[in-house]
Order: sequence, then structure tokens, then C-alpha cells
Amino acid sequence: MTHQEDLQKIREQETTLKFEHFDFHTAWELGQAIRQIAVQKGKGVVIDITRLDGMPLFFAALPGTTPDNLSWVRRKSNVVKHFRTSSYFVGLTLKQDNTNVTDAHGLPDADYATHGGAFPICLHSGEMVAVVTVSGVPQREDHALVVKGLCQVLGKDLSALALD
Repeated sequence: MTHQEDLQKIREQETTLKFEHFDFHTAWELGQAIRQIAVQKGKGVVIDITRLDGMPLFFAALPGTTPDNLSWVRRKSNVVKHFRTSSYFVGLTLKQDNTNVTDAHGLPDADYATHGGAFPICLHSGEMVAVVTVSGVPQREDHALVVKGLCQVLGKDLSALALD
């Protein structure tokens, strides 16, 4: 897929992958789904789900991760909180515009990472309530793990929403 096709598909993912409600139990179910997918694929990732008010709802670190992954989670999550869209979408848009988050928006790289893996948790009403973030594999794969977990929990067809 081209960057433009990826951008269109990510918009479709964000429009489709919404919840009726999202609470501690839903976060646990989503986090466990992503963890199970990562374990089955042998991927060492950190998985984090945090409400917008900062309340952690789920966290897991699998073998092969390092403290650097925690920094990536924080920085990718900050992108979603700021732009209200997935970190991969922001990164692809900036790349398409041949710029970066610092030059385009004045946001420091130390706090914002526009790499794939963080995704907004939104309700059908449109309200964003949390961010789910994966870090540990290449950014497109981080994003794909999140989308696969969301599809599984929401009962959506992954083949229709996958980037590939």
C-alpha cells in the first residue's frame, strides 16, 4: 500500500473501531487480546492502555522489551492525546509533507513520537476516552497488533480493516 492508501485505511479503522462503552473490564479484555496475539507471534512488546485522565487501565511487558519501550509508549501516546488520531496517521502525514512534529507543530521529539502503535479509544458518540499503545516491533507492526486486538474485541472483520 502507498502512504495515501494507508492514511485512508487508518481513517476507516478509526471510524469503525469504536466502543459502545469502555471501562476497566473492556480495557482488560483488549489488553489481554493484544497480549495473546503478541505471544502467539513471538513478539516482545509493551502494551499500555491509559485513560485520558492518566489512569492506567492495562499494562504488560513481554520478554524482549526494554525500558526504552516505556519511553516510546509515553511519546506515541502523547501524539494521540494531542492530535486525537493514531500516531501512525500523524507520522505518515508528516512524512508525506516532508516535515516532522517539531518543525510542523513545535512539539519536542523527547515527548512526541509519530511512529505507529498508539491508537485512540473512542466511543460511538465520538468521545475519545483512552489510548492503547504497543511498542516493540516495527511501527507498522505495532499499529497492526493494536488493530487486530481491537477487531477481535469488537467483533470486526480484520481482513476488511488491515493495512495489508
